[in-house]
Amino acid sequence: MEPTKEELKAINSLKRLAKKWPKSLWLFSNGMGISIMRCGPDGGQATNEYGGMDQDYILDSVNIPNDGGDW
Repeated sequence: MEPTKEELKAINSLKRLAKKWPKSLWLFSNGMGISIMRCGPDGGQATNEYGGMDQDYILDSVNIPNDGGDW
C-alpha cells in the first residue's frame, strides 16, 4: 500500500522528530491519546507503587489515534 502525499509528509515529520527526541522523554500510549512523559529518576519509565505508569510524570498529551498493544 502506498501512502498519500499527506500521509508521507506526516510520516517523514515523525521520523525527523524521532532523530532529535530528548532521552529524558518517552511516550505512553493510552485510550485518551499519547502522553508525553518525563523519565523517572533512574532514567527509565517512571512507575507508581502498583507498577503502573506514574501520572505525576505526564508533561502533556497529544490526541493521535493509537493502540498500545503489541503485534
